[in-house]
This record gives sequence, structure tokens and C-alpha cells, in this order.
Amino acid sequence: MHELRIIAAGFGGQGILFFGRLIAYGGMIEGKEVTWFPSYGAEMLGGTANCTIVISDEMIGSPVVRNPDIFIAMNEASLRRFQPRIKPGGLLILDSSLIKSPELRPDVRAVSVPASELAASLSASRSSGIAAPQVKSANMVMLGALLASTGVMKLESALQALERLTSQRRKRSLEENRSAIMKGMHYLEDSEGKNI
Repeated sequence: MHELRIIAAGFGGQGILFFGRLIAYGGMIEGKEVTWFPSYGAEMLGGTANCTIVISDEMIGSPVVRNPDIFIAMNEASLRRFQPRIKPGGLLILDSSLIKSPELRPDVRAVSVPASELAASLSASRSSGIAAPQVKSANMVMLGALLASTGVMKLESALQALERLTSQRRKRSLEENRSAIMKGMHYLEDSEGKNI
């Protein structure tokens, strides 16, 4: 890897910015140069949120990413906004739980992951079947899918970053987030319909 440029986007509350911080921190653990640049919508929770991440073997000139190599789309509005900017031949990973029948560019590789549904199934299994979809762990499912489809970093680095960046008051969610990362990885490794 020389330099990898990533945009992740969705709505506030999906953990998009934490997702980006994890990728950047995992890159740092592996001795890479990294930048993480967050952008919040005016409404915050429920508004738009996106971030750019650059991981490089060399010094990074700018954190601005106009044409990403990889785009992570967590909702339809984000897909519409950022898909035109993906580099030809780039990778799009989308949450098919929330993005139904998307119009996709033919010149990018698209990977569909029902991240919100997979995250909800984890929550339901931990609470005897009484659970609403946990969109905050959907971001961890998407992280697992990213690791499985790109090898952007080692799983151990991602888990170490998760451990370090999870605040003390959120330590109870650590195991669920680890499980969500593994669920996303296994989905892509085992699924027949990973590419769309």
C-alpha cells in the first residue's frame, strides 16, 4: 500500500466518526502515516456525518479526500452524495439494510452488507430476542467487512484500536463491538452474495 483514501458517510448516531477514528488508529498501530478528518451535519444526531481517512506509507500532504479509493455508505443520502466521487476501479461498501435497490456505477466494485440487520441480530441474541436494531454496532459490522474485503489493516490492529479508543463508560459495549467486527468479516468470507 502506498496511500489509501477512504470516505465513510451516514447519518448522525451511526458511529461514522468513531469508525473513521478506528481505521486511523489501527493504521497508526501498524506504523503508517494517517489522517482523520471529521465532518458533522448541523443537526448532529440524525443529521449527516462523514469523515475522510488517509493511510499512507509516506508523509501525507493533505487530509482532504476528493476522490476516494474506498467509500463506505451507511445510508441512501450518503450514497447519492459521494458515489460519483469514487475513483474508477474503487470499492464501495454499502449497508444493504438501509440502502434498497441502489443505482450503482458500473466502474466500481460494490459490496453489499446488511450491516444494520447483522448488528440487530447480535443485540437480539444478547437480550433474549427483545431488541431494536443497534445502528451503533452496524458501524463495526462495516469495519469487519472493510477488513475482509481490503486487508487495510490486520484484525489484531483493529481490535487493539477498539480497545484503546473505547471510553471507560462504554467498556460494556466492547464485547458486542468485537463480535460485530467478526460478524462483518465472516459475512463477507461466507456469503455468496457479497458483490453486487
